[in-house]
Amino acid sequence: MKIPAFLNITKLERNAKAYICCFFVAVGLSACGDSTKSLTSEELNKLNKAYPTEDGGTMISAMIGEPSSLIYMIAGEAPSSAISANIFNTLLKYNKDLDLTGELVENWKISNDQKTITFKLKPNLKWADGKPLTTADVLWTWKAVTDDKNGSPYASDYQLVKSAEAPDPLTFRVTYNEPFAPAMDSWAGLQILPKHLLEGQDLHTTSFTHKPVGSSFYKLDSWTAGQNIQLSRNSTSVLGPANIDKLVSRIIPDNSAQFLELMADNIDSMGLDPTQFSRIVPARPKLNQTLNLYKELGSGYTYLGFNLKRKPFDEVRVRKAINYAIDKQEIIDGVYLGLGINIASPYKPGTRWSNPDLKNYAYDPEKAKALLKEAGFVINNDGILVRDGKPLSFEILTNQNKEREKSAVLIQRRLKAIGIQVTIRPLEWASFISNFIKKGDFDVVILGWGLGLDPDQFNIWHSSEQGGDKFNFIGYSNPKVDRLLVQGRMELNPDKRQAIYHAFAKELLEDSPIVYLSAGYGLSAIHKRVKGIVDPIPPAGVGYESEKWFIPSPLRRNEIVN
Repeated sequence: MKIPAFLNITKLERNAKAYICCFFVAVGLSACGDSTKSLTSEELNKLNKAYPTEDGGTMISAMIGEPSSLIYMIAGEAPSSAISANIFNTLLKYNKDLDLTGELVENWKISNDQKTITFKLKPNLKWADGKPLTTADVLWTWKAVTDDKNGSPYASDYQLVKSAEAPDPLTFRVTYNEPFAPAMDSWAGLQILPKHLLEGQDLHTTSFTHKPVGSSFYKLDSWTAGQNIQLSRNSTSVLGPANIDKLVSRIIPDNSAQFLELMADNIDSMGLDPTQFSRIVPARPKLNQTLNLYKELGSGYTYLGFNLKRKPFDEVRVRKAINYAIDKQEIIDGVYLGLGINIASPYKPGTRWSNPDLKNYAYDPEKAKALLKEAGFVINNDGILVRDGKPLSFEILTNQNKEREKSAVLIQRRLKAIGIQVTIRPLEWASFISNFIKKGDFDVVILGWGLGLDPDQFNIWHSSEQGGDKFNFIGYSNPKVDRLLVQGRMELNPDKRQAIYHAFAKELLEDSPIVYLSAGYGLSAIHKRVKGIVDPIPPAGVGYESEKWFIPSPLRRNEIVN
């Protein structure tokens, strides 16, 4: 599954449950409080001492955006995922080595023809309200996600199921018309919902979206709009209780304010931008002594995307010209301090799905000018490109993310140099998604995708995935890409599948519906009071088994949540 990654949250991190962390914090902050002073020897010894695991305590994190709904399968956005993954369970999950294992199920069987999967639920599962969790809930969730009236952006994954049945409370069986390569991955992403509380309700307007009842490690205590979301430990969790009593996600849209709160010891974890990670935190003795820093190559990327339903972005020459006119390495070096990778395909670098033969568009303003001249644009006396009397100008929209805003400024400068006028408008996340992305009301956006392990990207790029809450909001339509995406979903041979996705990435690069800006690193800070983090970081990431994290009694603050 794919989510718009203004938060760098992947499917793996959703399965990691309690690791709620917003990435990319602003830079350029001056000293605050005592953050420049060193800890005393007594304080250092207390912080670095080995402690036995114990229950209790509160972990406070920061979120840039607020969820629109906690029914993630309908909302399809990162803030929703960050919270709902702590409340709901899936049939399967990825272990620390990225192998699939059971979460709600104790085992499963795949038929010889690869078309039927039979899942066996663990016995005696319960919802947080004490009602039984059975395959009736699984079947109902599948029906809800595939129902067109609910408009789930993930519907296409599950609509390929020819039949689904729950012959008994512990058995759930699905059959496909043809083998579906991402099938198992898809069942690791479907958050199971309670039929007894949602049947007959509108999933967009039900009060459940803000007052959910789940089955996982945490349950919702309170949600104060614009301020915070508080979760408490679910003692009846189907996977056993977590260690930390409460998770508080403070909604702080301003990145600079988030970092001030971290420096003041009012939050325990957040994402850092490259300047903070490489320079600010290491240079401040107290921060350096109290925070653990983590660096991981993420599974997502940042891009500039065109609204292909608006002129002149429906012309490939114009898109390619803009691609050539943008200096990606300048963005990687200047914005991310080199902590990014120049990419040419929508896959994590180094994986088998990333085509090593592809190279991103080089910075070549002369080639950009030549392509625009071919497209009929000429420079007027003011140095502006015009065609038929109209200037080549557009607006870049992005969310309130300092790295994306700074990237937009560099892009604006490079495009101005060849005669393109660009304005920049950063927007609050909820408004950005609801009023612009979902309505297709934009020229160009700077956003990101967080991707799962399976290479299937049907939901993002297939021409059928346009409109409403679906993910192909740029309006991309390419018959060749459509065919490759369908082939990739049905091909089970890994080598043949690799060849399909390499061809898909090549076609996408040639068509240039987006400009790949960077594949970045997840740079996070977690206070040393939080113990139990797996070290070294496993392939599944720093958030793996965060339900086992704990905060020793001597290190707990007197929590006051604002």
